[in-house]
Amino acid sequence: MDFSSLVSEEKIKKAYQDGAFEKLPGYGKPLPKDSLESIPEELRMAARILKNAGYSVEENKIKHELLTIEDLMKSSGEEERNTLQKKYTEKLIRYHQLMKKRMEKSHSKNMRLYQEKIEERLRK
Repeated sequence: MDFSSLVSEEKIKKAYQDGAFEKLPGYGKPLPKDSLESIPEELRMAARILKNAGYSVEENKIKHELLTIEDLMKSSGEEERNTLQKKYTEKLIRYHQLMKKRMEKSHSKNMRLYQEKIEERLRK
């Protein structure tokens, strides 16, 4: 540990002994469960950054599944392609629902304009 860490630790210990933390909300209660607990530890920081930026883990998972289904459709027969197309459509609808939900939370005019441009291109 460096000098600043040692000084910080010492100040925190002294404040704890003086009872400075006893009046804080949630004192003595367990910490809430981590919503990203199911994600491997080495990926949690990236997932947390994406989550704080408004992206969801489910959104990224669906996007990955869409790309996988697209690849499978390119190399499949007609009958299998129809089945994959149905699955692709379901995933795409779910993805658009998530995007719409995110947009409703977003108050950014620029983000809404960007989303409209993307949707316009997808319709073409």
